[in-house]
This record gives sequence, C-alpha cells and structure tokens, in this order.
Amino acid sequence: MTTDDRNDPELNIVDPETNQQMSYLVLSDEERAKGFVRPVRRTYVHLTCEAVTTMGLKIAETYARDPGFYTGTFCSNCGTHFPVDQFVWDGTDLKVGS
Repeated sequence: MTTDDRNDPELNIVDPETNQQMSYLVLSDEERAKGFVRPVRRTYVHLTCEAVTTMGLKIAETYARDPGFYTGTFCSNCGTHFPVDQFVWDGTDLKVGS
C-alpha cells in the first residue's frame, strides 16, 4: 500500500509477517505527473545477497521523479530494509537513489 500523506499512521507500522511497512510514502500523483529525471525502474539487486526485488509502480515513479526521496529500501530475500546505497538497478551498475 502507498500513500502521499506524510502523516499516515500506517507509515510507522511494520507487518510482522513480511517485515515490510504497512504503507510506503510516495510523491503525489500530481508531482509524479510532472515528469521523471531518471527512467522508471522497478527492479533492483541487493549487493550483499544478490537477490532481486521488484517494487510497485508508484514507488518506482517516485524514485524516477526524485531519486533521493528514499534513504532505504527493502530486500525481499533478507526480509528487511537497508540503505539504498546497498542496491543497484537490475541490469546496471547504477546505485538505487542516485
């Protein structure tokens, strides 16, 4: 689930089954509609375990509009969040968040 409401109480709640947040903050539809400064990429690789994770479209568009918006992202294999500099976009050597 995503939200553009910075006060959404679910932003601070972690699902105990998945270890993911119940809701992830994204830029508003209007802000994302202004265009992207990077390509929209949905899949990234954790450099530590080499697992591939695919994110939802609104999160990917938020990265494409504002690459520095997030400081961390989730590894589907490790089951936790790590700083974005521990990931590269799948098929590239480009760090997520840069």
